[in-house]
Amino acid sequence: MNNVRLTQYSHGAGCGCKISPGLLHEILSDAIAYPDNKHLLVGNHSKDDAAVYDIGNGQCLISTTDFFMPIVDDPFQFGQIASANAISDVYAMGGKPILAIAILGWPIQTLPASVAKEVISGARDICGKAGIKLAGGHSIDAPEPIFGLAVNGLVHRSAIKQNNTARIGDYLFLTKKIGVGLLATAEKKGVLLKEDFDVAANQMVRLNSFGNLIAHHASVHAMTDVTGFGLMGHLLEMVDGAQVSATLQFEHIPLLSKNVHHYIKEGCIPGGTRRNYDSYGAHMTIDNTLDWASTMAILCDPQTSGGLLISVGGDGLTSLKNALHSAGLDEFIHPIGRITEEPKGRVRVQ
Repeated sequence: MNNVRLTQYSHGAGCGCKISPGLLHEILSDAIAYPDNKHLLVGNHSKDDAAVYDIGNGQCLISTTDFFMPIVDDPFQFGQIASANAISDVYAMGGKPILAIAILGWPIQTLPASVAKEVISGARDICGKAGIKLAGGHSIDAPEPIFGLAVNGLVHRSAIKQNNTARIGDYLFLTKKIGVGLLATAEKKGVLLKEDFDVAANQMVRLNSFGNLIAHHASVHAMTDVTGFGLMGHLLEMVDGAQVSATLQFEHIPLLSKNVHHYIKEGCIPGGTRRNYDSYGAHMTIDNTLDWASTMAILCDPQTSGGLLISVGGDGLTSLKNALHSAGLDEFIHPIGRITEEPKGRVRVQ
């Protein structure tokens, strides 16, 4: 079992195997419009991280699911990462997770059951750290290994955070570093530098519980987590939904490794990066003072279990920074950009 390399059994890796934003839009363009339900506060009418249902007395149920193919070789780590990624959607809505069930697809003819057992053990570990139980699930025989969770959470109605409610003048913060796709691809190609071993995995297993900690901050106007569509894709969802625009300060974007630009030069760019750019590149403007290729490779890099992208008003800067400090997130205490007014639905990178 210790010699198994899970990434060799799948054609994609982590959130990099998500269907591209452009194709997803095509798939969902003819979605049936169901009659309004006053209890369904967040549904498929927006591009948010999870559904939210009002269950009364000011309490709301958050419901989400997320699963993917291995992004690391170690099965225990794979279970940890997939679980942290799925639970993140609850945190991104400001909620507290309460329950999870597993989704497992396993190639039973090529990978032993003992390896799948390790994946489940990794999931239980992360669920325990989130204070919830892995209460069951469903499994199928599949051609490639797949794992994830369906997660429920609770949030007070007044504390719900959505990705389409940013306001002009807000400051943008990011709570994890960018470059997971680049480092994962470098590892798969066998060119990952020794100093970067486990750097991506150590970040991916970290829970985004900070989202629940700041849920009652009224000045936090919008929040989402950054996953397969990359930082730019999820920011564009934010500005498009709120009908605003944004400016990013490229030099302020935290990078997962000082070697990120080295991996870009070595061609360690995941396929999802190009799919992301093809889907939304027309809505981003990169200043000509920046190197276009490397800027695109970083901003469109598909993240797995990425950080929270937070839009906060100026009146809440001090309280948010204090919260980041208290949570041990001092390295993310500086904003990476601002929400602006025009042109709507676009992001400029300076």
